[in-house]
Amino acid sequence: MVQAKTWILKKHFDGFPEHSNFELRVEELPEPKDGELLLEAVFLSVDPYMRPFSRVRMKEGDMMIGTQVAKVIQSNNPTFPVGTHAVSRCGWRTHTVCDGSGLIPIMPDWPQDVSLSLALGAIGMPGLTALYGIEEVLGLQRGETLLVNAAAGAVGSVVGQIAKIKGCKVVGSAGSDAKVAFLKELGFDHAFNYKTVGSLEEELKKASPDGYDCYFDNVGGLFSSIALQQMKNLGRIAVCGSISLYNDTTPQTGPYPYLTMIFKQLKMEGFLQSRWEHKHAESFKRLMAWLKEGRLQSREHITKGFENMPAAFMGILKGENIGKAIVTVC
Repeated sequence: MVQAKTWILKKHFDGFPEHSNFELRVEELPEPKDGELLLEAVFLSVDPYMRPFSRVRMKEGDMMIGTQVAKVIQSNNPTFPVGTHAVSRCGWRTHTVCDGSGLIPIMPDWPQDVSLSLALGAIGMPGLTALYGIEEVLGLQRGETLLVNAAAGAVGSVVGQIAKIKGCKVVGSAGSDAKVAFLKELGFDHAFNYKTVGSLEEELKKASPDGYDCYFDNVGGLFSSIALQQMKNLGRIAVCGSISLYNDTTPQTGPYPYLTMIFKQLKMEGFLQSRWEHKHAESFKRLMAWLKEGRLQSREHITKGFENMPAAFMGILKGENIGKAIVTVC
């Protein structure tokens, strides 16, 4: 019998998450039946989306949602032999018995010198989100100017790099001087610490006096209300996240940007990367090619130990990570 450790949402979050919202449990797993396999988590992902999704997708007592890179350690399923790896959406748990449905096999030609953890980052959901936001939602064109906030995070850092690959000017906002330094290493044309600038409006004007063609929004709230005023006519906005709102106990209200959107004829679209699932296989190849060519870099914020999942999750909501936040089981 294999024992699985799992993290449970003991109580729904009220404001910022606390350790008391989580409970670690242990369960005995049955032997895999015919067609089933046993997975062991190697890398687990913590992502901001888990905060708002927990309210609409989970009830108290449910296991925390999330993805992981897992290794097949026992198998009665020929599609997933022992020793292979896959991306699984089985949540915050160390071991899982499943029939293989819903598993995403790791690319068969995954380079040996590239960590499999990147399947949760630049060559995974965050990378796809960045790519589809730029190409499918914004339709970013060479020579245009792009603004991205939370730019040192898992999605934002890839957004800026893809925009540079496409020959665009990139302005990025982040929440610490260390993150700003990271963005400059990635080749952003202008990067600033939104916490220390005297005026966000003036900083955005200084970075791009003519305004912005495209805006990739991960933050929402007041930042976006100010950023929309800096958009060019017929500008496009991709709404990927709104982390500034996730932990509010009272919903924020106003200002309302509708007149700006009308007069500037702006296009704003929310999206999830799953809309383009039919393109995933080819998109993974493109992202990996950029990585191998040195045109796409990936930084990870590693937390060791499955017992530290809640701390790692709360850390990303505080902005402690640069790049993709990953938890290693060992």
